[in-house]
Amino acid sequence: MATASEAPVLDTLAAMTIDSIERCGMDEGTLILTRLAALAAMDAPAISYLAHVDPAIKANLSAEQVQDVLVAIAPVVGTARVMSAAGHIAEALGFAIALGASEAEAMAEAEARRRSKS
Repeated sequence: MATASEAPVLDTLAAMTIDSIERCGMDEGTLILTRLAALAAMDAPAISYLAHVDPAIKANLSAEQVQDVLVAIAPVVGTARVMSAAGHIAEALGFAIALGASEAEAMAEAEARRRSKS
């Protein structure tokens, strides 16, 4: 019997991702770069890239490495897909920064409430 979840789709995607990572022999950086290339080839929306921002940071990937992947796949997937991917990546980074700021604000507010109760 399935357990109830507030985010069943996200939970399923997270489980699939974990399973994929556990079964893959690639190092983290190569895995994320490969996934970014696949997303670009599919003309994936920004939200798909957003799921890879944190893993890319944890894998110490640089903006230059991401650019190199886009350069490498351009002859195969085409300029329109590469330009679209670059825009979606930038949008995802904007989301990630906004989410980080919102999370930091929420944490600060929670801490302030905790302190005011003490």
